[in-house]
Amino acid sequence: MSAVFLNDRSLNEEEEEQLLDSYSTPSKGSQKRSSSTPENPNPKRSSSTHSPIGLLSPNSFSPSIAPSPQYSSRTNRGSVVASFGPIHAVTWSGRGGSQCTPKPFDPPERSLSRSYSFMFQRAADVREVLFWRMEELGDALRSHHNIEDFASLLLPAQDSVTVLGRIGCDSNGKLNPKSAVLEGDRERSAGAQIPLDLSELRDFSLFPGQVTTPAGIFGVKKITFWVCPPLSPNLSCVVLLVCGPFTPSDSVAFEPLWDLIAAIDQQRPDVCVMVGLEMGCQLLLPFAEVFRLCVRTVLEGTRSAGTQLVFVPSQRDAHHDFVYPQPPFVCPDLPKEDKARVHFMPDPCTLDINGVVLGLTSTDLLFHMGTEEISSSSGTSDRFTRILQHILTQRSYYPLYPPAEEMNVDYESFSSFASLPVTPHVLVTPSELRYFVKEVLGCVCINPGRLTKGRAAGTYGQLCLQQQRGGEQKNPCVAAQVVRI
Repeated sequence: MSAVFLNDRSLNEEEEEQLLDSYSTPSKGSQKRSSSTPENPNPKRSSSTHSPIGLLSPNSFSPSIAPSPQYSSRTNRGSVVASFGPIHAVTWSGRGGSQCTPKPFDPPERSLSRSYSFMFQRAADVREVLFWRMEELGDALRSHHNIEDFASLLLPAQDSVTVLGRIGCDSNGKLNPKSAVLEGDRERSAGAQIPLDLSELRDFSLFPGQVTTPAGIFGVKKITFWVCPPLSPNLSCVVLLVCGPFTPSDSVAFEPLWDLIAAIDQQRPDVCVMVGLEMGCQLLLPFAEVFRLCVRTVLEGTRSAGTQLVFVPSQRDAHHDFVYPQPPFVCPDLPKEDKARVHFMPDPCTLDINGVVLGLTSTDLLFHMGTEEISSSSGTSDRFTRILQHILTQRSYYPLYPPAEEMNVDYESFSSFASLPVTPHVLVTPSELRYFVKEVLGCVCINPGRLTKGRAAGTYGQLCLQQQRGGEQKNPCVAAQVVRI
C-alpha cells in the first residue's frame, strides 16, 4: 500500500515539474531531467528562478516589517505647508469631542446607510437621471436669475435667447472649443444637440456633463451659474482631516498611523475625519482583517483623547464595495465604550458638525475634472478655483459625465445620494494633486493631501471652526492649515 502511494506521489511531482517547465523559457540544448523514484528521489526545488511558487511566496513579495528609512529620516515633520486665515491667532487644541457630535446633514431617507445592489442599471435609467438633474438645476437657475423661460434649441431666433442644456463633445476624443456641443433639455428641445460657438466668449470654463444656460443668438454671449447660501453654525471646534494610505509602500510598520494617533492624543481635536483606510503596500493578512486592526488601533489609541472619529470609505479600499456613491463601512464588533464616538459615513457625505456644514468626497475629483476641463481667460486663471466653482455651482459631488474610466457610478443611487444640498462652509476634496486651502464662493475648500505618498511622508489638514458673533455673515472656518505628518 505504501509503495503505491509513493509511486503516485512520484508521478504527481513529475507532472508538476512538467507543468512548471511549460511556463518557463526553454534553454538552449536539450537537458534530460532525471526521473524521480522512491529509491532515488529528486531533491526539493529550492532555488528555481522560474518557479511561480517562489515568486508568489509571502517572503518574496511582502515588504519589510522594519520602519521605512525614507519616512523615518524626514526632517520637516509638523511643518505647515499651506494655510488660510490667522493660524497663529487661534488655538489648535480641542476639547476632545465632549461638546461636538458629527451627524449626517441630510435626513435619513436621503442618507446612504447600507450596501445596495449595483451594476444593474440600464442606459435609459442613466439618461433619465441626467435629464432630471438638468431640469432641477434649470429651475433653480431660472428662479435665481429671473429668467422668464428657456427657449428651444430647435427653433431659430432673431433675438438673443437663453437655453438650458448640458455640455458634451461631438466625438469620442477630448473636449475642445471646436468640439463642444450643447444637449438641450427634454421638455423644450427633446434632447437635441447643437454645436456651441465660443468665439465671442473671452472667458469660459467648460467640462463634459456641465449643466448651463448659455445666452446668445448665433454664438454664446453669456453663461450663468448659481450657488445656494450656506447655513449658520452654533459652536466652535477643531477638526482634523486625514486621507490614506496610512503606511508607506515599503513598510508595514504603520509609522504614519502611530504618528497620527500621537498628534490626536496631544491636540485632543473635537473631530477627526479619516478618509479611505487603504494601505500603501502589499500585506500578508486579508484586507478586511487589516481594516479591523486599523480601526481597533485608532480606537484604543484615541480613547483617552475622546475625539469623535468619522470614517469615510474610498474606492481604493480593496475590501469594500467598488461603486459610487459608496456605502459606509460595516464594523459590528465595536467596543461598547467607543460606539458613541465612532461614525461610519458614505462617500460622498455632507456632515453637520454643530451647525457647520462640511462636504466631503474621497474621489479624486480635482484630477478627473482637471483632465477634461477646457478654459479661456483674459487674465490670470487658477485651475483649482475654476474646478471648485464648478462643483459648488453644479450642486453635485461628481458633475463630470461621462465619468472617468476608473469610476463605477450607479446613477440610480447617484441621483439620491451624490447631490450637494447646500453650499457647505467647508469642502474637502482629497487629491493626488498639490495640497491647498482657499476660499471659493464663500466656501473654504481644502485638499489635505495624503498621509503618505509612496515611501515619503505626506500631509493632513486642520480646521478651526468658531461661532459667528454679532450677526456677522462670515465663514465659521476662521483658520485652516495643511501640516506634514
